[in-house]
Amino acid sequence: MRTTQSFHWLKKYPNLIIDFVPSQPNQLWVSDITYWKTTRNDFYISLITDAFSRKIVGFHLSLSLHAEETIKALKAAILGLKKEKREQLIHHSDRGVQYCSSTYTNLLKHNSIDISMTQSGDPIENAMAERVNGIIKDEYLFNYQCDIVDGAYKQLARAVWLYNNERPHSSIGNLTPEYVNNQYNKIPKESIKRLWKNYYTRRTA
Repeated sequence: MRTTQSFHWLKKYPNLIIDFVPSQPNQLWVSDITYWKTTRNDFYISLITDAFSRKIVGFHLSLSLHAEETIKALKAAILGLKKEKREQLIHHSDRGVQYCSSTYTNLLKHNSIDISMTQSGDPIENAMAERVNGIIKDEYLFNYQCDIVDGAYKQLARAVWLYNNERPHSSIGNLTPEYVNNQYNKIPKESIKRLWKNYYTRRTA
């Protein structure tokens, strides 16, 4: 199911993360929308993930693709971010109408968060966000059939908690996203082996 409508008149922003590799949490957030199909409903899930720690820092579930629903995930992410950490943070997404809406971009600007967007419809330009979508759906939600919003939201919240707190990642030294996000200053740099490919490198002809 298509969740991105990028053919619109709203302002689109340049890709700021070409050749960029985060060195600590809260330097780069990646965001995307996916869907969760159940027997009666299609729920739309908005996720915001910290690119360094892999922690899902904001999420929301709804029955629509309206921009105001996506904004709720962003508000949740900002709520958990200390004011002094809001500088030098980039939010990266596709060019969907939800992310280009003035309400969404104004909220980013108000919090001194730089706006970055993909320049094409190629999912590789937002690869990490796509990867997290797949993990949440394929590893945590695939065998659940919640047909009411409240039940589905609770299941998603549980999935996000398990992902953040109990799922180790080889790309961050087999540590969990929550641990790396909160304790990165205490982790020896050599113990975090960067195995993940930087999909945001500049392409050459």
